[in-house]
Amino acid sequence: MRKCLSIACVVAAVVTTAHQPLHAETGSAEDLGVMRMSLKDVVKPRIGFQGQTQAAGTPNEAGVGGFLPLVVNDNSVVFFDALANVNVADFKNYSSIINTTVAGTTISTSSRLGYRWLNRDRSWMLGLNAGYDSRPMATGYAEKGVKVSDQRSVFFQQVAVNAEAVSDTWNVNAFALLPIGETLAKLNNVYTASSLNTYGFDVGYFITPVLNASLGYYYQSGDLGTAEGSGVLGRLAYEMTSGVSAGLSVSYDDAFATRVSADFEVRLGGPKTTALRNDVRQQPVINALLKTPDHRDVRVGEPTDWCVAFAGEQCIIFVDYSRL
Repeated sequence: MRKCLSIACVVAAVVTTAHQPLHAETGSAEDLGVMRMSLKDVVKPRIGFQGQTQAAGTPNEAGVGGFLPLVVNDNSVVFFDALANVNVADFKNYSSIINTTVAGTTISTSSRLGYRWLNRDRSWMLGLNAGYDSRPMATGYAEKGVKVSDQRSVFFQQVAVNAEAVSDTWNVNAFALLPIGETLAKLNNVYTASSLNTYGFDVGYFITPVLNASLGYYYQSGDLGTAEGSGVLGRLAYEMTSGVSAGLSVSYDDAFATRVSADFEVRLGGPKTTALRNDVRQQPVINALLKTPDHRDVRVGEPTDWCVAFAGEQCIIFVDYSRL
């Protein structure tokens, strides 16, 4: 609860700042062109595809997605965003969930219902969204040469909430990923995995209107206990042209150690004309109204140095001596 309150304080501070006028050196909103834009011309449906390589508790995946504005007013939008991704096998001998490799092909889903609005002088975009994510997961061999049998496919799911704030210079994102249903699953005769509660926030800076660097903090925990702890996440994202972006993320925590992941997103549609799309691309506050929300994957982890499996009523403990 204290962690959630801390994240709420960060967002509250940004929202307070958001209602202050622009600094003189950045120019007025009229100078930047945001006041003259009609959101009904800008906020249009977008559809496309996306993908990313495996990271800390998340898989290699690629799929389709879409952004649908439900209600567009003069200064706000209600939207629905949905993704469906094909999850494929982990890189050889490199588990995304610590010990057991992810195998086979499954389809994960993610949906978000959200509300975004602009403050009075359109110097900040503020938003809230929430939704549901699912992740079937097929499993394979163990990364460190431990022989396993009885490999199983399991199913995890979560609800998620997200708060966001974007100016032409700064952006802040606070999130909570909350597993529901069965959160602990036996993967094979040796290893057991858990979906992870994750709470965090990212603070980003627009180096240019289309190049954003961010640094974040997250706290994770699961039913197995051993993944519990803090982590940091750095990210660099670049929008190459309207609706086409790529990113590189690097994270570190005690359970997953250092993880590097690359991602891309292509979205077609949006503003009516090419000229307007290019104009919006140079206005981070307006562009943020059309963005697909972040932090959509169900994260899964295993114990770092031991696991528990059950054979009848016998509890078998496996110790990874290579880490001692």
